[in-house]
Amino acid sequence: MLDPVPGRPAAVADCGPERALVVADYHAGIEVGLRLDGVELRSNAEQRRERLLRLLVDTDADRVVLLGDLADAIGEPTGAERIELETLLETVTERVPVTITKGNHDGNIEAVADGITDVNVVDGSGTRIGDVGFCHGHTWPAEEVAAAPTLCTAHEHPQVRLEDAVGGSRTERVWLRGGIDSAGFPEYDEVGDRMVVCPAFNDRSGGTFVNEADGFLSPFLPEGLADGEAYLLDGTRLGDYRRV
Repeated sequence: MLDPVPGRPAAVADCGPERALVVADYHAGIEVGLRLDGVELRSNAEQRRERLLRLLVDTDADRVVLLGDLADAIGEPTGAERIELETLLETVTERVPVTITKGNHDGNIEAVADGITDVNVVDGSGTRIGDVGFCHGHTWPAEEVAAAPTLCTAHEHPQVRLEDAVGGSRTERVWLRGGIDSAGFPEYDEVGDRMVVCPAFNDRSGGTFVNEADGFLSPFLPEGLADGEAYLLDGTRLGDYRRV
């Protein structure tokens, strides 16, 4: 029901009557926040937008689902971040409608989205389209979202640190996929079959090292992911993410 696009931090979800391009943790305007922390980087706004538009062409999707943290600033987007968001949404909606499931960085994303046709913003409890539930993952999803056969979530920016025999290491973004464990959703009467945790689209946003003792951010992870395995963006299966 949800197939990663090989080599890219995005997936296509089969939602029944339509196919959705799913992108998580876009973090528009991230360079503004990094600059405040003393890190000077040239804006990648245009490159991010072009990568998403190329994905839309390559996948021929009917909708784009932005799986939370579309924005980077916690409050209302302003300045360069707002310009990036407006340009992105206006350009994408010339082609297909957009659904935004709000993340913890999207506090007032409506201030941007409300003026753009074909953008639907849903709160942190997420939404269900056909057999796929979508939520950002920083808070508990609605029960009907968690009960979808496939739950697609984000927020963690999952990564692994890979080391070689001589002590060298590199960091890779990964997908986490596995069965849902109802123990991670103790207040729910019903949960679905599988969960997918999406990598961050923005390659400057850092993340959770899932094969180390960093700990997860989502309230239903790791308990809710029964037999989670990690996959590199190119599709390489790494196995149990805890033992990579």
